[in-house]
Amino acid sequence: MKHIVVISGSPRKGGNSDTLCDEFIHGAVDAGNTAEKIVLADKKIGFCTACDYCQANGGECIQDDDMAEILEKLIECDVIVLASPVYFYSVDAQMKTLIDRVYPRYTEVSGKEMYYIVTAADTSVPNMQRTIECFRGFADCLPDAEEKGIIYGTGAWAMGDIRTLPAMQQAYEMGRSV
Repeated sequence: MKHIVVISGSPRKGGNSDTLCDEFIHGAVDAGNTAEKIVLADKKIGFCTACDYCQANGGECIQDDDMAEILEKLIECDVIVLASPVYFYSVDAQMKTLIDRVYPRYTEVSGKEMYYIVTAADTSVPNMQRTIECFRGFADCLPDAEEKGIIYGTGAWAMGDIRTLPAMQQAYEMGRSV
């Protein structure tokens, strides 16, 4: 049994990427794993100010917000799922802020299996690669991270469009395969 932390970067509850998070979790739990979804829209996470307070204070950030709790969960889990809508061919602001704020203790987020979920109105999977490269850049900085799968929720413009697309079944199956 693995413990999975799913980070939903969508600013919209029930948005397309958030919906795929739920389907991934459904599959993972059906396979006997435990899973927790963290919805960034519900969290208070300030931007990294590059003050390096954390480097002089044992990985403690000077900001008093929700990131310390999230970072602890990322350190303790076995699997990390990062999900974001594609905004201008990159991750959204909520996801990028989270990624930057892992800095104080990123070396402790080690040995993780990584899965990525992206959703976009664009129907071209190759056009999603810039977004995936953002996730990969983050994972490259984490010791012994291993990419295990990607779900491309392309062709989803309006909220709810994802429900009729193949990505729903793919998310469930990928969750079951963890």
